[in-house]
Amino acid sequence: MTTTTTAYSAEITAEISRLRDEVCRLHEQLTRWGLVTWTSGNVSARVPGADLLVIKPSGVSYDELTPAHMVVTDLAANLVEGDYAPSSDTEAHAYVYRHMPQVGGVVHTHSPYATAWAARCEPIPCAVTAMADEFGGEIPVGPFALIGSDAIGRGIVETLSGHRSPAVLMRQHGPFTIGATAKAAVKAAVMCEDVARTMHLARQLGPVEPLPQAAVDALYERYQNVYGQR
Repeated sequence: MTTTTTAYSAEITAEISRLRDEVCRLHEQLTRWGLVTWTSGNVSARVPGADLLVIKPSGVSYDELTPAHMVVTDLAANLVEGDYAPSSDTEAHAYVYRHMPQVGGVVHTHSPYATAWAARCEPIPCAVTAMADEFGGEIPVGPFALIGSDAIGRGIVETLSGHRSPAVLMRQHGPFTIGATAKAAVKAAVMCEDVARTMHLARQLGPVEPLPQAAVDALYERYQNVYGQR
């Protein structure tokens, strides 16, 4: 691949440079939390003020990644700027950005516990308060789709539209997460794996009882609007 020379405003150029740095650094969190192996997985970020996204290149090892490796595509997944082929999941990310304007970041991992639930084609039940806080209910399962088109993106949008969860388990594939920012989407990926592991361990002890919906609603409201520094 070769770099495409494109003229942007100074503001967009600066934002692309900032996001190359940020997206590169966020990939370190995927390895830190054990969410990926070898070159699998990816983080992307929407470029504010432009129909562009920044994403990891395809097949480059995590320990080799630098901001210069990050590539820029348009929201049709066409390479706009960069010296490497974009991630094979770029069309899925681009579809999400086109159809969910509130989303600023998308993450895909093959984290083992969440992917195990995806392999079983089974939603993760909301049975602990931390899950109600972060996901506002169960983590749903999306349809099976092959890599190489926007089919995965369509499944993500169809499943998460009108759903409070920022995570979806794509059937027999793995988790995708969304967020207002790329960092928020990475946090959702970390938390998705954490609750997937917890619910797996709980079920080894016996049946798991989901939280009452009223409790889920109250916990979610408090965590989203009261918890932390404002």
